[in-house]
Amino acid sequence: MSAKSSSWHTTKLAATIALAFLLVVDVGLGIFLWMGSRQQPEELRADRERLTLQAKLRKAEVDRGNAIRASLPQVGKDCTKFYQDTFLEKAVGYSSVEADLSAIADKAGLHASDTNFKETEVKDRGVTEIAISTSVEGNYSSVIKFINGLEQSKNFYLLNDLHLTSANAGMIKLQLELRTYFRT
Repeated sequence: MSAKSSSWHTTKLAATIALAFLLVVDVGLGIFLWMGSRQQPEELRADRERLTLQAKLRKAEVDRGNAIRASLPQVGKDCTKFYQDTFLEKAVGYSSVEADLSAIADKAGLHASDTNFKETEVKDRGVTEIAISTSVEGNYSSVIKFINGLEQSKNFYLLNDLHLTSANAGMIKLQLELRTYFRT
């Protein structure tokens, strides 16, 4: 055999192998499509409706995520405003809190005593947590007014715990554990 004939024979063999491969792939795709077309129209409609619902849910999630992303600058401003307006500066915080608690107690008709402070630094937050322990004594409605006064105060207070220490003749004495925060 000559070199031309050998080259032609190799090309012919490669073309035959390629055509056989394409035929096998074509038959495989035909079987796949035939199996897929065996679904009933009701099944196809149900699949379409399920996929449509999934698409709507995913679009709603994306829209909600975009709305959250758009509101982040305002949330940051609100947080900064809350920090500046609500937390007292440490330099004036103790005297302001003590005066505020006394004023709230006086307005409620309670006697406040034994106010103690304990501070704990909150790392990397720019605040110091202040644990406040105080006792108040008076009737039940006065105690409710006092707690309401804490909620409505311009200062930020968290009522962490309260204990009844004594009760007699319509008077109750409570030990309150509060928390507040000072800017540092």
